[in-house]
Amino acid sequence: MTTERYLDWQPVAAPSHTPIDGRFVRLEPLDGARHGDDLWRALQGPEADPLLWEYLPYGPFAERAPFDAWLAGNQASADPLFFAVIDRASGRAVGLLAYLRLAPKDGCIEIGHIAFGRVMQRTPGSTEAVYLLAQRVMGELGYRRLEWKCNALNARSMRAAQRLGFVHEGTFRQHMVVKGRNRDSAWFSLLDSEWSRCQAAFARWLGEDNFDAEGRQKQSLEALRG
Repeated sequence: MTTERYLDWQPVAAPSHTPIDGRFVRLEPLDGARHGDDLWRALQGPEADPLLWEYLPYGPFAERAPFDAWLAGNQASADPLFFAVIDRASGRAVGLLAYLRLAPKDGCIEIGHIAFGRVMQRTPGSTEAVYLLAQRVMGELGYRRLEWKCNALNARSMRAAQRLGFVHEGTFRQHMVVKGRNRDSAWFSLLDSEWSRCQAAFARWLGEDNFDAEGRQKQSLEALRG
């Protein structure tokens, strides 16, 4: 791709903080009063993944009050811009994620702060949640660059980024100190020139005909992307 495409680049709009409906999940602006009980159960209660908080800069929460305060802070934030993930089958909030580092003037944005309860992990809904945020900015608003960053030791996040179509760009050594420990940050991106192929693969992967009667995928996302 040549740079001439962007010689007359115009800033894009910031993504709206409004619900997004998918087949498996619905994304709603985070509301602690409405989503708090479900999220406590999914992220900190019996449905929680014990490794969930390992690489996040906050948590775990031993008590409900600081958890609610954390949700309230996230709800009030404009960057990061948080969404709760609602499982359409149960109607319950099962996780959250956010846009962050919003830069409409550059057409650049990141997806992060991903915290999915164990019942949501490795499900079609977890893939769809990321896809819905990506489609809003890349497919609808015309962003040039979508980013994903994680601790370079976080093998699960690294695998997820690559499975979703993000390209590994490198590692920022000694980038941060999180919970008193060094963090080398792995950087991934997905460009507008790559989005059409990824979007088509997402749409085919999420389609009804890609899952058998037990809900198992017939073709992987990577295979469909080619």
